Amino acid sequence: MIDPHHDDLDDVPHHPRRKGIYILPNLFTLAALFGGFYAIVMAMNGQFEQASIGIFCAMVLDSLDGRVARMTNTQSAFGEQMDSLSDMVSFGAAPALIVYEWALKGMGKAGWIAAFVYCSGAALRLARFNTNIAVVDKRFFQGLPSPAAAALVMGLIWVATDRNTGLRTEPWMIWLAFGFTLYAGLTMVTNIPFYSFKDVNFRRTVPFIAIVAIALGIAVITIHPPTVLFSIFVFYGVSGYGVYVWKRMKGKPVSVISTSTDEPDEAGLHR
Repeated sequence: MIDPHHDDLDDVPHHPRRKGIYILPNLFTLAALFGGFYAIVMAMNGQFEQASIGIFCAMVLDSLDGRVARMTNTQSAFGEQMDSLSDMVSFGAAPALIVYEWALKGMGKAGWIAAFVYCSGAALRLARFNTNIAVVDKRFFQGLPSPAAAALVMGLIWVATDRNTGLRTEPWMIWLAFGFTLYAGLTMVTNIPFYSFKDVNFRRTVPFIAIVAIALGIAVITIHPPTVLFSIFVFYGVSGYGVYVWKRMKGKPVSVISTSTDEPDEAGLHR
């Protein structure tokens, strides 16, 4: 007897649709990953200036992959996971290993503990970012973003190496590197709001003066890239605390969580 509800199509095995991998944004992500890997290799060979440049190049490429994906409508779950893994290498493991090799190794246990605090801070920050991405105010990062944290640590190495390669052995420089590493690592896992620049629309028209300001900014950076870039990221690295204090004084909410969630297991992530 034939079942009237039976459909021959039910006998055909259903295969899940293959999810494509977009080449263009992932090329930027792979290039950023290469920057982090290159930095580690250069540090192993004692070329710390080249290692710093590798991390800063990775930062530029990392800032482009997401924008390219959005502009070309090629976002994908694969790309998001690839970006997180690349960030962990380039802005988490690489800076921690490089600063340890550069200055912290002579401090014994305190040195590698500081490096681990930074590395684990980057991992926790990236995991929290992926968890909270749907509930965080897009205008702000929750804690110092990992590329900026890497810029603080690697910028110090770049400036010091550019001035005098022997500075890495000075006791005050070793303690300064120790402080920068701990500060960057711990600030990544705070709830301090840092401006994200995600509300900047590159498709929108801007006044002519804005183009002039960008040109002047590029000219200033070329005067002495290590010092200028390091100064910019030091300012950004403390700006979040300034925003926090200002909001407190004005009585405004300091949390960057824009929407509450109904997941009790994640309640601690959204405070």
